[in-house]
Amino acid sequence: MDALVLKVREGGRVVGVHALVATGVNADGHREILGIDVTSAEDGAGWLGFLRGLVARGLSGVGLVTSDAHAGLVAAIGATLPGAGWQRCRTHYAANLMAVTPKASWPWVRTLLHSVYDQPDAAAVHDQFNRVLDALGDKLPKVADHLEAARPDVLAFTTFPKQLWRQIWSNNPQERLNREIRRRTDVVGIFPDRNSLIRLVGAVLAEQHDEWIEGRRYLGLDLLAKARNDIVSEEVTHTDLKALSA
Repeated sequence: MDALVLKVREGGRVVGVHALVATGVNADGHREILGIDVTSAEDGAGWLGFLRGLVARGLSGVGLVTSDAHAGLVAAIGATLPGAGWQRCRTHYAANLMAVTPKASWPWVRTLLHSVYDQPDAAAVHDQFNRVLDALGDKLPKVADHLEAARPDVLAFTTFPKQLWRQIWSNNPQERLNREIRRRTDVVGIFPDRNSLIRLVGAVLAEQHDEWIEGRRYLGLDLLAKARNDIVSEEVTHTDLKALSA
């Protein structure tokens, strides 16, 4: 999921609105466009309304949502998509981490962060994350705290098969679509109203949807089956642990 800020005329003024776009991978392994909505603000209410609309139209069985740390989105996921996890886009998170890192230290911190994603399996990812925290703890405590707070969100991908990691740990697969939307909307500049915005962006999305559905599978059926089995195993394990602790 992602949000793009576009300009429309409303009440005699030019205002920025947020185009919320959701894409997904269906049970057959094909990517598809799930929907678009336009909201005045990118907040919890906007995302909640958008997701409720998708669920009302039949969206179900979502295992993971990947996005930037959009305001209110995580709460909206919990309220509308039970059982779905949230992966904080690693590319966007790196930019967030850079903002709290001294400029001279960023190359070192960036290398440490990338080393987390270069590990061969989930256990190694978590072990390396701990080593990174130890390395940063004394020299850059604010950076270490930022990383620790983001741990469950940036490492959500580790509950899925390694073969899927590159497709789910960032919003990069959606960036090509975002660029095409920008290319088409930049020609217009300022939309006369929201309906005209939805018509144009909707046409771009419809073209992409048809291309994806008619093309090759984005994810193999065997990988999707393994991902579903891993999610079920993870849920059973958590349930068993809760029972033991009770």
